[in-house]
Amino acid sequence: MMAEPVLIVGATGLIGNLLVRKLIADGRDEGLHLLVRKPLDGDYGAATIHVASTEQWPDIIDDIKAVRAVSCLGSTMKKAGSKEAFAAVDRDLVGAVAKAAKAAGVRQFIAVSSTMANAQASQFYLKVKGQAEELMRALQFDRLDIIRPGLLRGERTNDARLGESLAIIASPVMDRLLHGSLRRYRSIDGRDVSAAIAALLTEDAAGDNIYENDEIWKWADRETA
Repeated sequence: MMAEPVLIVGATGLIGNLLVRKLIADGRDEGLHLLVRKPLDGDYGAATIHVASTEQWPDIIDDIKAVRAVSCLGSTMKKAGSKEAFAAVDRDLVGAVAKAAKAAGVRQFIAVSSTMANAQASQFYLKVKGQAEELMRALQFDRLDIIRPGLLRGERTNDARLGESLAIIASPVMDRLLHGSLRRYRSIDGRDVSAAIAALLTEDAAGDNIYENDEIWKWADRETA
């Protein structure tokens, strides 16, 4: 029996790379498709790598005909260089990928967002993340899983973030102060997020779901149990 096609977009970022490595290590790379803008180095097992400009992505997504798709796309204001460039990736590109996925027949769409994402937020980063979520919801996937992690811990190979690095250093102390509903703001290891996504990739029940830290840890535990 052939493995169902699974598409991952954003495989070079922290979560995307960890997710891909986990799926390969678990022997779940048959039928795995990675859509990237630049060639990848290293061994990606049986995964098929599609290298193309973002303008070509909708056609490639249509050709893949994945059953499930994961968006790990994301930038920073510093890396993007402007608010407009940031929104072009974290809202517009995410929305375009989701739209193409829906048109291609993807049943389950999983996307990494951010805690406190809200289309009505005054903070630009959170507003853009919330707008991206609204675009995805409007497409009415059979199943939509939105991942909202707190401060991500992990080694970024291509994206040094000074502000986040300083926050991560302080996170062991800060995490102890965050209880109850504030646990959503705690730091979280990227490996836990990727494990939770791997677990969700086996789910078939319909629904529109949001996962913050506590739910992410539960799904990660389920995957590693």
